[in-house]
Amino acid sequence: MKTTAIVLAAGQGKRMGSHVAKQYLLLKGRPVLYYSLKCFEESAIDQIILVTAKGQETYCKKEIVDRYGFGKVTKIVEGGKERYHSVAKGLDAAGPDCDYVFIHDGARPFVTPEMIEDGLEEVKKHDACVFGMPIKDTIKISDEDGFAEATPKRELVWQIQTPQIFSYPIIKEAYDRLLHKEEELQNQGISITDDAMVAELLLKKKVKLVRGSYENIKLTTPEDLEIAETFLKSINNNKNSNKNLQKNVDTKNQLC
Repeated sequence: MKTTAIVLAAGQGKRMGSHVAKQYLLLKGRPVLYYSLKCFEESAIDQIILVTAKGQETYCKKEIVDRYGFGKVTKIVEGGKERYHSVAKGLDAAGPDCDYVFIHDGARPFVTPEMIEDGLEEVKKHDACVFGMPIKDTIKISDEDGFAEATPKRELVWQIQTPQIFSYPIIKEAYDRLLHKEEELQNQGISITDDAMVAELLLKKKVKLVRGSYENIKLTTPEDLEIAETFLKSINNNKNSNKNLQKNVDTKNQLC
């Protein structure tokens, strides 16, 4: 069984208000992109395909992949105009010998080892699954004039995250169909917003929802970066507390 993680880092991040793309902004001294790559690097994933914006391949190779020793990054490929173009190029790079593929936004630094393990187990059972969390707030569906038209049941509405995980043959076929029907879908006013939608729309494939984490945010605005710094500080404090606890246990065992 061969597993591949496609990490998308081709976005411009205009809403971040920075001349530096959001995936390269520093979060506690390291690029945002570093954190998701590190998690996949230390997981059971076999290879990582990094998709970057045009002209950023050399920078990513030198300043991120080589600098931090990400040996599982086997290819760095140029992305496309839209997110789904970048995913399609990542799928091409993964190759037909891939069995399962994780598609992840490089601007989501808080993917966890547990999520990767859970995702792999779920995709083996369902062929297609995505991480997300039930919403906390009431959602209103608007009509074209800006009036509330419907209120869906809150317990049935999820905010969707990445990674999104698929059997490779299924998602590859879905994306091949998408590219073939791209103009037709655009004429119908259909906008592709995530990978699950591609499988749902083009293959009528049901996608399993898997609980992720409310901390698994995508960094989009300057406020998100501040929130991420708080999350990371909390994570590091918990790790230090666990280390200190283990040291105390080891010391007591030695005294005994």
